Amino acid sequence: MPDLETNLPSVRNIQNFIQQKNEVELKLVTDDLIVGQILWQDTYCICIVDHYQQTTIVWRQSIVFMKPKA
Repeated sequence: MPDLETNLPSVRNIQNFIQQKNEVELKLVTDDLIVGQILWQDTYCICIVDHYQQTTIVWRQSIVFMKPKA
């Protein structure tokens, strides 16, 4: 299993979202929009928890974009 490349700006940015507990929007290739806080990331997935404390694990390949919730 490859290691998480922490020198990449995208990985560092997601780590900042996690540390600052920012709410984000994830747009998926299925056209779904997931809103919540990122709990963790690994090489293949991101785990996000929504307002109902429902956790969702999302494959990185399925993300179209991620941005802080305005």
